[in-house]
Amino acid sequence: MAGDITRRGFLRTAAATAAIGPLAAHTTHSHASGETRPHDPVVIASANGLRATAKAAEMIAKGTMPVDAVVAGVGIIEADPEDHSVGYGGLPNERGVVELDASVMDGPTYNSGAVAALRRIKHPAQVALRVMRRTDHVLLVGAGALEFAKAHGFKEEELLTDEARRMWLKWKESHSDKDDWLPPPDAPDDSRVKGHTDGILYTHGTINCDAVDMHGNLGGVTTTSGLSYKIPGRVGDSPIIGAGLYVDNAVGAAGSTGRGEEVIKNCGAFATVELMRQGKSPTDACLEVLKRIVAHATDPRRKRPDGRPSFDVKMYALSKNGTFGAASIWSEGQFAVCSTGRNRLEDAAYLFERPPGETK
Repeated sequence: MAGDITRRGFLRTAAATAAIGPLAAHTTHSHASGETRPHDPVVIASANGLRATAKAAEMIAKGTMPVDAVVAGVGIIEADPEDHSVGYGGLPNERGVVELDASVMDGPTYNSGAVAALRRIKHPAQVALRVMRRTDHVLLVGAGALEFAKAHGFKEEELLTDEARRMWLKWKESHSDKDDWLPPPDAPDDSRVKGHTDGILYTHGTINCDAVDMHGNLGGVTTTSGLSYKIPGRVGDSPIIGAGLYVDNAVGAAGSTGRGEEVIKNCGAFATVELMRQGKSPTDACLEVLKRIVAHATDPRRKRPDGRPSFDVKMYALSKNGTFGAASIWSEGQFAVCSTGRNRLEDAAYLFERPPGETK
């Protein structure tokens, strides 16, 4: 049955790369192939999407199209001020302004919509859906995206919460010893030292959510506040169709989270779907794309002393028949799944063991 775990083990798949030598892939689960039951939709998401998968699966079971269901699902996370990687409460750019990106893609029509560098609108995924349905464009950015959102009734609001503002100010006050910013005098001793960055939250956070209904129709969404403290106007992979999201109704859907620049350079989501078209399982397709990303990441400024990448990327994939999988460059990654009546987190496959004591 699609999504059921048939075995748990430790698999290793070698692939050579010139920069770092043999590359091993580690999986902690394997999902059986086969047709999804007619009444059993499957929804997957990044680990912060557990509420999104539950909501989307419930809606699909009642007849909602997958693309609409996943947008509604991630809307829960976009509105949550405690999640600093998307929507309201997302961490801002270096000037303290929250800029949001999102994309959607509908399997049956192959239509898509996206927005980038959108300010003051809480639900960019909903705006992206409106771009898909009410324009003949795919991507709107910046002031144009905001104007479009307002024309369709979306209300402007301040997205920088007090908590996100505190995190941004801590970053500004601590990340350089060459400026005039100082932490408050009652801050802990260690955080009053210029250049001290411990305890500062950095995110590449995003939510990707993909779904297949009882008829094999697919839909997907990726939404994010992007890289924390980024250069204003920076856009990652999330709103780029083929990078942070891709859906082919004949094959499956895929998306990503993590360092978006590396995903863009490797057309990550599109490549994952194409590998599934060639017969690879969702998990193996994710692992293969991650191996390409690692092999192509040649900039020494993005490498550890051992030659491995200093960043992480997670890929997620769902096939038309309901099989699913996810993988990350570094271990300890998880993803959300709702299938066979169960909504849960599962461990993702990975390429490298995270060093002992290193936090995610």
